[in-house]
Amino acid sequence: MSWWNESAWFAFLAGAALKGTAVLALAWLVTFLLRKRSAAERHLVWTAAAVAILVLPALSIALPGLRVPVPARFFTGSAPALFQTTVVAGDARGEPAAAARAQSPASVRPAARRFDWRLALILLWVAGSAVAFARMFLAYAAVCRARRSARPFFDRGLCGDLSRALGIARKVLVFEAGAGSMPMSFGILRSAIFMPCEAAEWSEERLRIVLLHELAHVRRGDVPAHWIASAVLALYWWNPLAWKAWRELAKERERAADDLVLNFSWRNFGERASDYAGHLLAVARAMPPTPAIGWAAVAMARRSQLESRLTAILDSRITRAEPGRAWGLAAAIAAIAIAGPLAAIRAQDSAQVVPADVNAAIRAAQSQQNYDILEDAASAAERQRKYDTAKQLLEPAVALRAESKGSQSFEYGMGLLKLGDLESKRNQNKSAEDFYSRAAQILGDRPEAARALIYLGKTAIQRKDYSEAVDYLQRAQNDNAEQAGVALMWMAVARSSEGNDTEADALFQTALARQEPNSPGAVTTLEVYARFLRKQGSDEKAKELEARATDTQKAIAVTPAFGANVYKIGPGVSAPAPLTKIEPQYSEDARAARLSGAVLLSLEVGADGLAHNIQVVRGLGLGLDEKAVEAVQQWTFKPGMKDGEPVPVRASIEVNFRLL
Repeated sequence: MSWWNESAWFAFLAGAALKGTAVLALAWLVTFLLRKRSAAERHLVWTAAAVAILVLPALSIALPGLRVPVPARFFTGSAPALFQTTVVAGDARGEPAAAARAQSPASVRPAARRFDWRLALILLWVAGSAVAFARMFLAYAAVCRARRSARPFFDRGLCGDLSRALGIARKVLVFEAGAGSMPMSFGILRSAIFMPCEAAEWSEERLRIVLLHELAHVRRGDVPAHWIASAVLALYWWNPLAWKAWRELAKERERAADDLVLNFSWRNFGERASDYAGHLLAVARAMPPTPAIGWAAVAMARRSQLESRLTAILDSRITRAEPGRAWGLAAAIAAIAIAGPLAAIRAQDSAQVVPADVNAAIRAAQSQQNYDILEDAASAAERQRKYDTAKQLLEPAVALRAESKGSQSFEYGMGLLKLGDLESKRNQNKSAEDFYSRAAQILGDRPEAARALIYLGKTAIQRKDYSEAVDYLQRAQNDNAEQAGVALMWMAVARSSEGNDTEADALFQTALARQEPNSPGAVTTLEVYARFLRKQGSDEKAKELEARATDTQKAIAVTPAFGANVYKIGPGVSAPAPLTKIEPQYSEDARAARLSGAVLLSLEVGADGLAHNIQVVRGLGLGLDEKAVEAVQQWTFKPGMKDGEPVPVRASIEVNFRLL
């Protein structure tokens, strides 16, 4: 099914869990700071937090992403198993090295079926939420059924008078429920109150107080707030903070309603807090709430909250003021201010998801006029080396750039640059050259044009048009100081190729001076310069540069990261063994620059006998790193074994590139 992508759903739910927990924690902190303020103010904070949590998923989909890099794995270590392969090629362009003889992979044992914990967590979350929402629906159906069958309350005039006195403009219906029923309020657009049939025998004072309490819930909008909190609890049933929020919201709701009744009764009837507490206690003892419909209606009292409510009612020091409109506006602004940035945050790692339905992603991006959606997905596809998929996503993204920003805009030029990069990775050199030429023309002398100009310079070198190559590279050097070292190195290659060794030597030295000493670009320049010096007969100086390159490679080497379920070679864990090896090809850039050296890869040899999570630990540049990864992806192994079963094992492969 095109809508199902396990990685996407897991990432979405994980993000929702973290963001929801952050909102709940913040709400708890704010209500703690407001502990000396009124219950109504604290209830407003919890309600705003619940609303923010409910809108977070929708905002996460609608808002453009604010990328936050997070590590994809937290367990690091070295790769003890070392395999080597050597690629030998001539200086002249020719056929790539032939693949090593493939052995039959028949001896590879099939991978044992492994527990999919991510899918299990998704299903557990969904199952729990489905049960909770089903409970809400059944409670709602039960209250609706009771409402249809209930008789009108005997004293509806009193309810109307009290409603007007409280400032409730809409009509509130009052129904008579069965004997022993707890008074409760229900409904949003058509508010209703259920009163027990015993109310006909109550004193006028108790009847008025109970009706006032339920009308207080109607005036404050407590029923919709109750439903919102119920929905949050149904979605986050596994989160202790959600249960904490549910209990706190219910407690503050009842205290806020009590405060409203106390203020009104004292001003209009002179009733004391002790009178109200007595009536509340009597109702709570005589009429237990009905748990089955508690998810859909707001009951007057719960025995679990009764002691704390009575204490609050009788405490004259407690603030009972109602929050004004300014408080409501502040709560709404705070909810938006928190939910917006949180929703925009995306966790970005190497496992970023490629859309299962490319056409659906394109339609979504076009409807929102948001090319970032497609470009992010294209980047994820490129990392997984799904270059055809990446192009399907990137082409409409670039078209959106032109449509929204203009065909001569900087944004469109950058889109063309991205297409050029992709076509270069796909080895579509003619197409890449076309995109880079158009990008360079639009970007002009901006620093961003340097990448296109350098590619065009390299292409001219391969055509042996060295004068044109130097022109492109000189422009790149002038436009972008950060790319000047790379441009100068290629200018040196161009001068060397046309036989101007003196100028080439000077350009190599200038290139090294313009580059960061401990950088991948410096490693590449050192290796290319060393090759040039050997060709000139300066072996001692070449050895010195090669030693510097090796030391720099070690200094900037990446520490490989492995999953916690990937084993080291050692007691009880056997090493994997290669079965089928595909030798890498030499890249055209490396061949043109006469670059040689070793690339060290770290990887996981899976229980399926295939290479996973390939990482470049020490690279050379000029496309050789990518060529090494592309080849090793096609290797097959006899997997490592533990207790007679195939298991994922750490390994490393050294790929040596040599030019004759």
